[in-house]
This record gives sequence, structure tokens and C-alpha cells, in this order.
Amino acid sequence: MATLGPYSKKHKVTVVGSGNWGSAIAKIVAENTRERSNLFEPEVQMWVFEEETIIPKTSKHWDPNSKFSTQPHKLTTLINHFHENVKYLPDIALPTNLIANPSLEDAVSGASILVFNLPHQFIGGLCDQMKGHILPYARGVSCIKGVAVGTDDVQLFSESIGEQLGIYCGALSGANIANEVAQEKFSETTIAYDPPPMDSRNPSRNPTPKGPTPESSQLDLTAINEHRDTRGKTSRVRLIVPPADLAPIDHATFRTLFHRPYFHVQVVSDVAGVSLSGALKNIVALAAGFVAGLGWGDNAKAAVMRVGLLEMVKFGQTFFSESVSAKTFTEESAGVADLITSCSGGRNYRCAKKSVERNISIEEVEREELNGQMLQGVSTAREVYGFLRKRGLEEEFPLLVATYRKYNFPDYA
Repeated sequence: MATLGPYSKKHKVTVVGSGNWGSAIAKIVAENTRERSNLFEPEVQMWVFEEETIIPKTSKHWDPNSKFSTQPHKLTTLINHFHENVKYLPDIALPTNLIANPSLEDAVSGASILVFNLPHQFIGGLCDQMKGHILPYARGVSCIKGVAVGTDDVQLFSESIGEQLGIYCGALSGANIANEVAQEKFSETTIAYDPPPMDSRNPSRNPTPKGPTPESSQLDLTAINEHRDTRGKTSRVRLIVPPADLAPIDHATFRTLFHRPYFHVQVVSDVAGVSLSGALKNIVALAAGFVAGLGWGDNAKAAVMRVGLLEMVKFGQTFFSESVSAKTFTEESAGVADLITSCSGGRNYRCAKKSVERNISIEEVEREELNGQMLQGVSTAREVYGFLRKRGLEEEFPLLVATYRKYNFPDYA
């Protein structure tokens, strides 16, 4: 593989989050930083929410004579000792250059690339903790699926992170079941990253479809600190230009950081399309599960998936017309591939199917199967319905609306 060019500084990468998916992504990143030391610092910090745990008897590391098996230890200690996340990603060997760190401030210090992979409800609090501790020119990628939908607006998690930290942040999403990725079973993913103009020493080969491109500009792009958000408006964030002796943070760099023989990466510029796909496909998966539970067969489920995909595209083009591309939904892993996976065996599909088969509410299934956790599709369906209803657009999105209105969902407040 050709190198990306000689630079006197290397990118330090930190992964914020260490659950099932967070650890799987951290494994990939650490494998690549170790192999591409011309571009990255080999050591990768992984921030871990500290807790105490014990090696379970089912683990290959269990030893009745070991203190790790008989006494609780901090999770970071166990990860760094066994090079395995024994609680959230058991039986998967992690690279030795991946370091678990319980201090968020220390983990992100000096990192030029931040990878966010944590439950969305913790974004605000953790970003507050990180302020003042990150490089001002850092860039990020959010692996957090979904979007925040209120009655007044749709907010991408990547843009929420960017606005809170004063950085630019893209998104990663796809048909990626964490355990399968960690086991190195083949899969694809989509990274959406639209390099800000001031980063474009080598302009993106796939810029946002609308508006002037770096190629057509005669300005010194590094002197510009403005960039446009996914709605084509000037972002409130004023970015700091990365130093010239650091490799550009662009499509090539992110593909190098995430691509593995078992994890193929396609990089696009459509951050809104990738983010919306990860949210709306969960509503369609609920509908597919309801249809399966009714015993209507595979033809009906295929019809639900087809209509659902069309409504996903329409939603994106209606509310993010300045940046969304239909191809993101119909050609990328983040779109159609993730939809197929979710409607085949994802937990939204499984729980919806069970609720119909047993004639019980979704809430009852959540209590029984998920220990009371809420299905992401349920909360998204409720939020999207409220958003569409306020605009009088229910008839424009019949599947998304019907999925909420039917089948024992709690009443919209």
C-alpha cells in the first residue's frame, strides 16, 4: 500500500467508549495504527467508564487460584492485563497497543482524531468533560447510530458533538453487528465525512453535491474558519486549521484508519444521509417485524422494506435537501444493507414480531427481553411521528406514521 506522504507529526487516535461496539471499533483502529506507523501513533487510548467486575467462570481466563477470578477488579485493569474486554466483548483478543483509560480527560489529551462510540444520552455530559482537554484542531467520527428528533428539529449526533466541542465530526454506520465484526467476519461500513474547506490541502474527491467546491476556489482555504452544516447553512462552529506538518484529515486518512480485510470501508460526504439511515431503518424493522408476526410472509416483508427505503430517502431529501444523496440510502452499507440486516434479525424486528405473535405490547416485550431497555425503533418512531404531525406531513410518510400509530404503542403525548 502506498503511504499518504511523509509528515513530521503523526495522528494520535482516541476511542471514546468501550462497550460491545466501542471495543470492536477500537480493535480495528488499533490494528491499523500499529500497521501504519508512518501516519498514526501506534498507541490508541480507549476511554472506559470505570466499574468493578470479576472474571466469569465461562471465561477462558477464569482460574480459581487467581485474584482476578476471586475478587472484583477495575474493568480497565482487566482489559489491560488480559487484552480483552471480559465484560462487554468477551473472548475477543484486543491489540496490545490498545490502552484502556478510566480518565476521559487524559484519554483525549493530544488526540487529533476522536472516535465516539457510546450511548447517545451521554453525549452532552461527556462533551462537557472534554472541553479544554482536546486539541483545538481535532476532528471526529461518531459511530453512534441514530439522530435526535424533536417536534421542532432533527439533530445529527455528529453535529451535536461538533457544536459542543468546537470541532468537525463525521459519522460511521453500516450493517455492522458488533460481535461479527469483532470475530472478523466480513462486513462493510460507510464513513460520512465532508472535509471542511480549510482542511482541503488535497480536496475531497466526493464533495457535498451543492455549493462551490475547493477545486473552483482561488482562495487560501486554510485561512477560512467557516464551513457549512448538513443543511447548507454556515455552521456556528469556527474551526481551527490542523498544522501543515500533520497529514490531512480527509477521506484517505479515514479509510486508512478503519479499513481492514474483514471490514471494508466506503467513504462518502453525505453525513446526514448516513446518520438518518441509522435511525429510520429501525422504524422500518419494527414494521417488518409486525408483518412477520402476523404471518403475512416474505413477500409482504419485502414490500415493507421497499416502501420503507423510499420513505427514508424522501425524509432525507425533504429535510436535508442541501446535502442528502439518494445513493447513500440505495447503494451504501449504511443504507440498504443495514436495512436488510435490521429487517432480518435485528432486535427491533425480533421484538416487534414477538409482540404480535404473543398479542402483547411492545413495552411488555421490552421488559421481558431487554430488561426494560427501550427499543431504539420505538423511541425514533414516536419522535418522527411527532415531528411529521406538527408539519401536517403524515400522509407523505404512510409507513413511518402507521408503524407508530398501530400495534399498541403508547399514546403520543
